[in-house]
Amino acid sequence: MIRTGAYNTLKVKKETDFGVFLDGGDDLEILLPKRYVPRGTKPGDELEVFLYHDSENRLIATTDKPFGVVGDIVNLKAVDSTAQGAFLDWGLMKDLFVPKSQQFSTMVKGQEYLVRIYLDELTGRVAATEKIDQYLSNENLTVKEKDVVDLVIYRRTDIGFVTIINNIHTGILHYSDQFKPMDIGDRFKGFVKAVKEGNLVDVVPGQAGYKKVEDEGEKIMRLLQENDGYLPYHDKSDPEEIYAFFGMSKKTFKMTTGSLYKQQKIAFTKTGIQLLEGA
Repeated sequence: MIRTGAYNTLKVKKETDFGVFLDGGDDLEILLPKRYVPRGTKPGDELEVFLYHDSENRLIATTDKPFGVVGDIVNLKAVDSTAQGAFLDWGLMKDLFVPKSQQFSTMVKGQEYLVRIYLDELTGRVAATEKIDQYLSNENLTVKEKDVVDLVIYRRTDIGFVTIINNIHTGILHYSDQFKPMDIGDRFKGFVKAVKEGNLVDVVPGQAGYKKVEDEGEKIMRLLQENDGYLPYHDKSDPEEIYAFFGMSKKTFKMTTGSLYKQQKIAFTKTGIQLLEGA
């Protein structure tokens, strides 16, 4: 079964002057235009392609990579707006349509919007919607504490950002756990910090537990080696200065340097941290 709005691995069935036809099953042939055909492609080869409908409603293949596939929640720029809906740039020749009914207010050309990509059941075409809440639920959680997850900033609250977890759940990234500027639509890796009563989820950027300590420890060791074995940062340093130099929170810095100290790789001085000989 082929999947529209997704990547498919299909076999080349035949060549033509304007591209190759791929075997879509059940006697369906799907054109991969010549401009997208990898050099040396021949009948029998298998290609990974993205499938969508062109402006004439023909199912077509491309080796270009869109900014998102069906089910993804992404931040996209509007390139046109009509009475019927708006069109977003999603990295393909044909823009992504957002019906008027799927907009909160009229989309404006040049503005970016957080949308979910979906497959329209009536037309079979890929489209997008701003009305994301209907696709999000924490009723049956598929994540647990310390799981690494994909996060998208959804909206602001008084205590932090509502984030979308793995395109299906919501969580809170508290402002106290935010260590660099973030905005709606930003996408990054994080982990589940806690699951509370009522399936309320707290999330944090980065990685969980000792793996994070090991990763950040390697960074601190490298920075020490690159700076003659000494860095002027310690537990009294300003958190913003620590983040600007190391790219980590003060809490992570203290936890990581503590681990390195116990491993006898560094020493604490009155003004910073010192790399020990042989470390």
